[in-house]
Amino acid sequence: MIRQRLRLRFTKLGDLRFVGHRDLVRTLLRLFRRAGLKLSMSAGYHPKPRLSVLAALAVGIAGSDEVAELELAEALTADQFLAVVAPHSPTGLTLRSATVLAPGSAKAEVVRMRFQLPVPASRQPALEQRMRALLASASHEVCRAGRPTPVDIRPFVQALTLADDQLHMILRVTQRGSPRPREVLAALHVDDLEQAGCFLTRTQVELKG
Repeated sequence: MIRQRLRLRFTKLGDLRFVGHRDLVRTLLRLFRRAGLKLSMSAGYHPKPRLSVLAALAVGIAGSDEVAELELAEALTADQFLAVVAPHSPTGLTLRSATVLAPGSAKAEVVRMRFQLPVPASRQPALEQRMRALLASASHEVCRAGRPTPVDIRPFVQALTLADDQLHMILRVTQRGSPRPREVLAALHVDDLEQAGCFLTRTQVELKG
């Protein structure tokens, strides 16, 4: 039996940013089936395609460098896979790259994520002050629904910069968790900008190794 794993990099842009994680998985599966790919299935009474999309995005956040891992029941090169799938991709979803993984290779592990948000010039001086204050702080606790104790997001915020009218955030991901990007926006008092039409975009999902 052929079992070939591929790691995919793709975009989730435009109206697709309003698609939730489960619907995104369904969209990818429909894409692969329209392309006529032979998908590897899990075992058991309710077999499912072996597809995982890493680091789920909240609804409304775009992604220009998302990561998924797919297992096929046929042997294709990366170029063959991309050529077969590209004509069927919906608007906003572009497969940027595909990598054939060696048999037995470890599953992808996310270690960092990068985000950016447009910031009007009038908001930038105050934002720069709050960025410096957050980076200089020892902790910044936030409350999450369903959790009895606050979460300290400060250890996960690696870098905050302002360049070309964009707020750039680098957030760490560890076994203990990660901050939600909108929690960082709230800490910086710019979480209202999304409602003003400034779309938050994840620009990179960095993997271990």
